[in-house]
Amino acid sequence: MKKTILLTVLVLNGLTSFAQSNDEKNIKLFYKKALTESKCYTWLEYLSNDIGARLSGSQNAQLAVNYTKSQLESLGLDKVYLQEVMVPHWVRGEKETAYILDGKIKTVVPICALGGSVATAKTGLTAEVIEVQGIKELGELGDKVKGKIVFFNRPMDPENIETFKSYGACVDQRFAGAKEAAKLGAVGTIVRSMNLRLDDFPHTGAQSYGDLPKEQYIPTAAISTNGAELLSKFLKSNPALKFYFKQSCETLPDALSYNVIGEITGTVTPENVMVVGGHLDSWDLADGSHDDGAGVVQSMEVIRILKNLNYKPKNTIRVVLFMNEENGGKGGAKYEEVAKQKNENHIFALESDSGGFSPRGFSIQADDVNFKKIQGFKDFFEPYLVHSFTIGHAGSDIDHLTSKTIVKAGLKPDSQRYFDYHHAANDKFDAINKRELELGAATMTSLLYLIDQTGIVLPTAN
Repeated sequence: MKKTILLTVLVLNGLTSFAQSNDEKNIKLFYKKALTESKCYTWLEYLSNDIGARLSGSQNAQLAVNYTKSQLESLGLDKVYLQEVMVPHWVRGEKETAYILDGKIKTVVPICALGGSVATAKTGLTAEVIEVQGIKELGELGDKVKGKIVFFNRPMDPENIETFKSYGACVDQRFAGAKEAAKLGAVGTIVRSMNLRLDDFPHTGAQSYGDLPKEQYIPTAAISTNGAELLSKFLKSNPALKFYFKQSCETLPDALSYNVIGEITGTVTPENVMVVGGHLDSWDLADGSHDDGAGVVQSMEVIRILKNLNYKPKNTIRVVLFMNEENGGKGGAKYEEVAKQKNENHIFALESDSGGFSPRGFSIQADDVNFKKIQGFKDFFEPYLVHSFTIGHAGSDIDHLTSKTIVKAGLKPDSQRYFDYHHAANDKFDAINKRELELGAATMTSLLYLIDQTGIVLPTAN
């Protein structure tokens, strides 16, 4: 009896080792394919240099839709199609100008309008400035800000290794600062750029007036970190100085755009859908190579690798290039709306929207059982220096998906340089390292493959 039990254990261990070895070989092949014959860098070069900035509603956004659809069609997928979505259409207009007015001395500083902002008067806006470190301090000042430009100057905390934690701790002043300042009678706001280094690039981003009536909207702009330091220094020596800025942005009627979708149909449970994606739109100051051109082409590369290897997935694998993540999230919301209408069952979603730097791991949204399951894959990834598997936000676009059994993950590249480029005019193709981009695509392919092979752990019935 003992011999039989021992033999059974050895056989089971042998099967486990064989299965693991097979997975290791496949993952090694994914990395080889990505590093030796990838198309993602070439795709990104065209998306960035031939098309350029892709803000929702723009002509370039439509060119990006057309291009990525044609490239997915060239891969021979089972389906490639467009999904209609109405998106906001905000335009920046003429380049913004700004200067500090200290007596008769004018000191020019770099600014850019925040997404969704209204314009100043055609002649610009001049007013005294009051500096605050955040929305809480603003509220404590009350009527003191009436008739003034509020200058939000809380910097990103350099102590956090996870730079997204620093971003999250101060981005509220960008998103809601104008709304809160307008309630107190301010005439405009200037926000320190979300950037850990000191430079002359102002970083744009979404802002919202919330439920304020339109007549209360005030212009709001980002100022570069060097500009913010300079303005703060000048205010210390002359609190009565004035600030001038001029911008001509406007919001046009919503425009028709598209999510771009391609898929390989599952061979065992085709009704179960696994998504991999990034967002096709970018801000308008640059071509958005890191945010999120990298995520777009990495997601396309995932499905290219699998198709090229003639991989037959158990579940349907779908690449989704979402439109309008930056200033509305309409693409992700529309995708979920249609998925619900079709009663689709999404079991896994993977997003890349943190730049094209070297992959370090994944941020995972899952219950404890599935999180531990994914953590159990760490040995597969350690040879590729991928080691961080943590609970956290997976991605803004896939955040909309609400299937009861879904597990979500976001690629986590090294983030130390990400905010040097995020939403700024230097987020260009020359900031991308080809090898790092390809490593990210291989890492994504590997996780998608492992989930497809092993499935997710379904909740037990009560």
